[in-house]
Amino acid sequence: MNPTISVAVLLTVLQAAHCQKIKELSACLLGQNLRVDCRYENKTANPLTYEFSMFKDNRKRVIQTTLNVPENSLKARSNVTLSKDLLCLQLFDFTTADEGTYICELKITGDYTGNQIRNITVIKDKLEKCAGVSLLIQNTSWLLLLLLSPATPASRGLRVPV
Repeated sequence: MNPTISVAVLLTVLQAAHCQKIKELSACLLGQNLRVDCRYENKTANPLTYEFSMFKDNRKRVIQTTLNVPENSLKARSNVTLSKDLLCLQLFDFTTADEGTYICELKITGDYTGNQIRNITVIKDKLEKCAGVSLLIQNTSWLLLLLLSPATPASRGLRVPV
């Protein structure tokens, strides 16, 4: 086999083998709701399957999923949004009874690396408040943010006394 072709095949296999990776898993409080952000890297256009679950008292409870069957009581209190490189779980009316280890599991069709799994321990009293502005900045173009920003008196043509 031609060495050039061998290298090309090897590079293609290596690229396909590393199509996904969970970069960060974080949790915060948004009002009375828990938000768990699962940031990932995906280098393909292949479909993504996921599972958010919670582990507590030696028991795994599936919250939201495209892989298995979720627990009805948790599914009814939760919502998942998916955007480019971010999978976001919201668990409504979060209480200390919902504390535990939260798990994000991703699988991309045709990816040879297997499922990517990350977990985070969530304790209500130790959670930070979610930064709504940073979420807006991450998912909004800078031009739109400029248009939405409050206008200063000088930008409205008014004179500012000094």
